[in-house]
Amino acid sequence: MPPFDPGLLAELADTALSVAVAGGCAEAELRASCVRAGLVEVHDGRLAASTDEGEQGIAVRVLWHGRRGVASTSDRTPDGVAAAARRAVDLARRCAAAGMPETSPVPEPAHPGATWRGGHEVDPLEVPTAERADLLAEWSAGLLRAGVERVRARLHAVRERTFLATLTGSTITQERVRVHPLVFASVRHPRSGDLVTARSLGPPTARGFEYLLGRGWDFEDELARLPEQLAETVHAPPVESGPTDLVIAPSNLWLTLHETVGHATESDRVRGEEAAFAGTTFVRAEDVGRLRYGSASMGIVADRTLEHGLATTAYDDEGVATGAWPLVTAGVLTGLQTDRAGAAALGEDRSRGCAYAQYPRDVPLSRMPNVSLLPDPDGPSLEELIGSVRQGLYVDGSDSWSIDMQRRQFQFTAQRFHRIVDGRLAGQVRHAAYHGTTTRFWNSLEAVGGPGTYAVYGADLCGKGQPVQAAAVSHGAPATLFRGVPVSRTGAS
Repeated sequence: MPPFDPGLLAELADTALSVAVAGGCAEAELRASCVRAGLVEVHDGRLAASTDEGEQGIAVRVLWHGRRGVASTSDRTPDGVAAAARRAVDLARRCAAAGMPETSPVPEPAHPGATWRGGHEVDPLEVPTAERADLLAEWSAGLLRAGVERVRARLHAVRERTFLATLTGSTITQERVRVHPLVFASVRHPRSGDLVTARSLGPPTARGFEYLLGRGWDFEDELARLPEQLAETVHAPPVESGPTDLVIAPSNLWLTLHETVGHATESDRVRGEEAAFAGTTFVRAEDVGRLRYGSASMGIVADRTLEHGLATTAYDDEGVATGAWPLVTAGVLTGLQTDRAGAAALGEDRSRGCAYAQYPRDVPLSRMPNVSLLPDPDGPSLEELIGSVRQGLYVDGSDSWSIDMQRRQFQFTAQRFHRIVDGRLAGQVRHAAYHGTTTRFWNSLEAVGGPGTYAVYGADLCGKGQPVQAAAVSHGAPATLFRGVPVSRTGAS
């Protein structure tokens, strides 16, 4: 897809904003975006699939007498954009006539001529498909030589380029890239004949192709250790159910953070305005400053500036300059995630910069920033956390999960559960899940590890809204110690 021409964008923005002003709109913005995604998949060392898809278009959003109107087009001409702007104004008027409630978004200063580019070095979508496939095939061959029966390796890469112009004078151009390499290795159980599968833990990240070559994650080392870990999983006995002390690695805890804290503190869920895709939340606006979310060891920060974070960007899709803020401080809920309308509804002066639209045709929603559990600056090492447990489990790598529509009751499994006996790892167990309720779980947090135990993981396909949109978000965490968490056996024969 050819990129947008800056001169054309300026002309289109002037056209759209002029139509909005003539229509009596108090606010208006033009958002042009170009999204390209590529997937390469290799099965047992052979190329199995390759896709290269993109979407490019322009959206116009207006505010007319307190009502929003949005329209999009793929017609990159002044006439096409003017028609989209008129449709947006007409939709806002129809919303007013239908009695839709008014909205008064909080203001945002203008950011004229702003530009931002993410921290990637090599655009993965400019790397030839054959080169990407050859690297995945090389990884697969090493696992097959080590005795793994089947290997499925895949690389998903996305590049987003956006331009935003607002009636208040902002003109913002941004580009960000993310990659997610995944390797699934399988062996056959000697008695049942079933395939047992494990996957690599290298997380998705806002880096380029350099990530696969060792910048930010050592894939060669991880894949070299994977066959032995998988063999141990195959012969591991099932877990014993009951309350259990857990040392949870960041490779697993990130998903628990995402589901029990990240989604639970989105302001549109708090207000009951988002329920279609995954429910609302037990958190209420009046809980801020009062709710005991977890123990005093729990400190959670929302951050749209985290280096190489999947949700990192300098400005959101409403033109709001992003930053970082606390969600939970010493176990107490101290903040929520907001876009401009959400901030106004909560009585706040500024948006937290959480608006995001996946494609040009989408309406910006309040989406999760990078949400992370802070390490203790003087906290223990992983070995010290494990050493403080007499009988328990060390939990490593995320796997399946479930959570109710209020973000209260949950269950999480893992790639690997290791027994802890008298402060030492004592082999894996299988068919395990930990579960509980959100606030009870986080109040069982006894200790968080030091900075040396901290790592960033995340999700590159988090769904929300109707029609559903996907967004990417990172979650950092140290190793952690939870006491007396319910653990159950899950379907062991």
